[in-house]
Amino acid sequence: MYSKKGTLTAAVILMMAAALFAGCGDKEADAPQVSSPGTENAGEANGGAGAGGNAAAGGETGDNGAVNPDDNANNPADSGTAGSGAGNGSGAENSPGQGPADSGADNGQSVDTAAASDPYSTAVLINKQFALPDDYEPKDLVYPDVRFTFKEKIEKRMMRKEAAEALKELFAGAEQDGIYLAGVSAYRSHKTQTALFNRYVEKDGEEKAKTYSAVPGHSEHETGLAIDVSGSDGKCAAESCFGDTKEAAWLADHATEYGFIIRYPEGKEDITGYKYEPWHLRYVGKEIAADIAERGITLEEYYDAVPVSGQQQ
Repeated sequence: MYSKKGTLTAAVILMMAAALFAGCGDKEADAPQVSSPGTENAGEANGGAGAGGNAAAGGETGDNGAVNPDDNANNPADSGTAGSGAGNGSGAENSPGQGPADSGADNGQSVDTAAASDPYSTAVLINKQFALPDDYEPKDLVYPDVRFTFKEKIEKRMMRKEAAEALKELFAGAEQDGIYLAGVSAYRSHKTQTALFNRYVEKDGEEKAKTYSAVPGHSEHETGLAIDVSGSDGKCAAESCFGDTKEAAWLADHATEYGFIIRYPEGKEDITGYKYEPWHLRYVGKEIAADIAERGITLEEYYDAVPVSGQQQ
């Protein structure tokens, strides 16, 4: 009788112990899982990298005095990418070959990199590296209703319509401040740029010609979005002395309000590939112009397409 009771007691004890251990196992199974730091975000960053794609072919400006940058400069699409992700764990977003896809991230703004390679976009990037198609011709050229240093209605007086309207507003704004501007040279066709460049080659040889004139297809004047300006008297037109004039000072302070930028700013020669040209205005639209001015950068930097190679094919 005693042995049966002892056996029964032992069985009850064993059953209670088993239930206790089973309850502990359930609690371990329900414990939350902790991910390694950054793993989920890294996947999101990689998925978003390169959304804008590579910058397509484009080219640089017209008959402006050029500075030959380092011929060993990297391709603009690869510039700065290796170092740009260092120290922040986001190197995957800036991998070589992605071009300007991630440009503008520093100030939290999104950059439409597709515009950089669209020849019909007002924000197209044209420089020594990126060229317009040989058959490109603006379809909306008009004569801006502004003062020029000549009276003839000829090719170099034309601009694309949106740029022409903005130029009219810019001239009007300048006059309100007592500044009187005049256009010097605007649109230049591919045919004209070719003839011009060839003439310089005959005169000085190709290598020297490239230091002050753009290879056909690489001139901003061919876009119909660029114009060289001067004071109404035409003095210092397309000359370094223009930088010391009140007209140049006004443009530096106010051009972006009308959607224009000083395309080749002082101190950025190694980036743009051209010397300082305070007379050369390029229309990009008010939003982009304001961003470029606020950050103190060039159009190349805006698209993360630096440095510009001095080589023009």
